Order: sequence, then C-alpha cells, then structure tokens
Amino acid sequence: MLKVGLTGGIGAGKSEVSRLLVECGAVLIDADRIAREVVAPGTPGLAAVVETFGEGVLAPDGSLDRPKLGSVVFADPEKLAALNAIVHPLVGARSRELETAAAEDSVVVHDVPLLAENGLAPLYDLVVVVDAAPETQLDRLVRLRGMTEEDARARMAAQATREKRLEIADIIVDNDVPLDDLRRRVREVWADLTRRAHASREGSEHPQE
Repeated sequence: MLKVGLTGGIGAGKSEVSRLLVECGAVLIDADRIAREVVAPGTPGLAAVVETFGEGVLAPDGSLDRPKLGSVVFADPEKLAALNAIVHPLVGARSRELETAAAEDSVVVHDVPLLAENGLAPLYDLVVVVDAAPETQLDRLVRLRGMTEEDARARMAAQATREKRLEIADIIVDNDVPLDDLRRRVREVWADLTRRAHASREGSEHPQE
C-alpha cells in the first residue's frame, strides 16, 4: 500500500485532482467528507461543537450550519483551533479505519485540506500538493463558490501559506492550467504513484538479506 497525502489551498482545485485520481484507480479517503460525517445530527461530534459554539451554529433542521460556523471560526484563530481540536481526532480515527479496509496493493490517497497546517506530512509515504496562484484561488472562490471577497480572503489567510505547502511537497500539480492539461498531469502523477507502489511492494516481498 502506498499512502499519499493530497493537499492544496482552498480554491486550488484539489477536489478535481482527487476526482481524477479516483478515475485512475486510487482509493480516496476524503477528510472533508469524513469531517461532515463526524458532525452529522446525533453524533458526539455535533454535540461537542454545539457545546463549544452554541446552538446558533445549527440550522433549523438541527444539522450543522457549516457556512455560519465557518464565518465564526475562520476569522478567529482561537475558535478555529477549538473546532479543530474537536473534529480532527474524529476524522483521524475514521480515516485509519478506511485505510485498514483498503487492499494491500492500493494507492490510498488521503485528501487532507489542512495537511500542512497540522504537520501531517510524516504520516504519508509522499505528499502531493495542488498549487495555484493566490489570485486564481480568490477568483474561483468568489466566482464559482459565491463567497464575498472578504470571506474568501479570510479563509485563505486562515490556511498555510503557499510557500509552506510547497515546502512539504514531494509532487506538485500546477492547477493554473486548462482542464485538459490538468488531466494529462494527473495521469503522469498516477503513473509515478503506481511505480512507487510497485517498488515498495517488491521491496517488502524481497527484503535485503
């Protein structure tokens, strides 16, 4: 098994890259999706969030109002840290369960938005960073996700700098390119990952005497 950490700043296009890797054959463990699952109605995670931030972060149906919570935490580092302290251990535990269930010869891609921020690079065999210029990120967040420029800038500022992400990268995927170019680059990355997975498997089956 090859364990890959995939990350990138908000609006960099990491979700598109993860989707393309799944098309190639990767087993995807999506930290964002798991983060939603662990704070679903009726979970201990949601109860802990409400205890910390109040019932004002709930939607009328009792589910977590993620945009409202986001507007609270992304402008306040202490509140963001408090949220992360609740959610991250739950996400980590569920991610390990899913990884354990994957086949031994899999390339397992962990899609982790805050990989750089939380110093998680050592957990993976290698790290793939999806990179885009800050102005590209800002444009996508405002134009495609409907954020205000102020909210988009606050969310970008709450994350690691571009330089910090690139420092931990073993492989960089440039996403300041047309989709066809991105697809071609992801296929190249997949070929590299499968070669590494095969080499790792061969090494474990035939260790040095």
